[in-house]
Parts: sequence; structure tokens; C-alpha cells
Amino acid sequence: MESRPQISKSPTILFTMARGFLSQLVTPAVADAQERYYGISSRRVLSPQEDPLTSRETEFISDRDSFYISSVGETGWPYIQHRGGPKGFLHVLSPVELAFADYKGNRQMLSVGNVSTNDRTCLFLMDYPNKTRLKIIGRTQVLDARKHPELVHALAPSGLQPSVERIFKISVVSYDWNCPQYITPRFSEEEIEQAVVPLKDRISELENQLKQ
Repeated sequence: MESRPQISKSPTILFTMARGFLSQLVTPAVADAQERYYGISSRRVLSPQEDPLTSRETEFISDRDSFYISSVGETGWPYIQHRGGPKGFLHVLSPVELAFADYKGNRQMLSVGNVSTNDRTCLFLMDYPNKTRLKIIGRTQVLDARKHPELVHALAPSGLQPSVERIFKISVVSYDWNCPQYITPRFSEEEIEQAVVPLKDRISELENQLKQ
């Protein structure tokens, strides 16, 4: 029988692992809530190191055509914004840096203003068909596209480059993969088209048989 690691009966467990996602997010209040509901918490020693993305995260990011990014404003209210584009529009510049081109929009500038006073952001990247999600926390800066034409050229398709107003650069602090529970599978128009190709081929084959 496979042996399982023993969990201490103490309500607090200290982790010194390099991965810093929970070390950044599990505050004393969060740990207290864990202990209140589950009798044990994941209090962690704060990790001063960044967690670089691996090939698995890079591949996942490159295959996404949308994500959600959160920020917090000066009033303390969080704000979540959806970003979409062709697959790979969120670029992995290095294992610890992401970037994407930001286009003309509704001129609310909420995310831009928020990160100017608090650069902490969180990204949610969803793969609905495979019930998978990747969470990334990092520090974000916004660059004026007019001052960085080389980044506009590198990050945006040629036809969209005139519409780029800003460049978002995210320095990755850490990341975490979520379990698939409660993720409802959803499919894009392209994915549905690919799925029904065999059905269309079979229908065409049967129609030809009837004609003969």
C-alpha cells in the first residue's frame, strides 16, 4: 500500500519551499480562516524569490486567446478586466516576464490608473475545454506605445499596430495551477467547427450514397 505523508496535528504548518504563490497570498487572516474551517492552515514563510515559468506554463500561455487581469485602485476596490486576442497575444518574454499590447478602448483607463499606484496584479488564464486554469501574480508596469515602437512591432500583428496605445509588462512573482472541479467546459466557434468535421464528412458521404 502506498504510504502517505503524515500531517502534523498542530494547526499551523510552516513551509519553506521556494514556490511563493501561497507565501504571498496566505495572510494571517486567510490562515485564521483556514484553521477555523479546516483545523489546519498553510501559513508559510515569505519567499523572497521569484518563481520562473517553466515550459509547461509557457506553452499554456501561448495557446490562450484570452485572460482576466485584476488590479486594485486607490479606493481599495478590486477591478477585473478581460483581455482577448489571437492565440499567443500574451507574450512570454522570459521565464519571469510577460507582455501584451493594449489597444484603443472605452477610455476608462481603470487598470492603467490602478497599476500606477499599486503595481500588484493577478492574471487568470482559462482553458475551458480541458477544465484547466493558471493563476499568475506579478507586478505590472504600463508603457506608452509611442515611446516603445520596438515593443509594438514585437507584440502586435502588423494590421493592429496603429491601434496600440500602451504596452503592459508583467514581472512574474509566482503562479499556481487550479484543480478542474467546478470548471464548466466551454468551446470556441473554432473548436466546435473542428469537432463537427467528421460529422459533416459522414453526412456528405451518406448523401452521395443516396444520390447513387
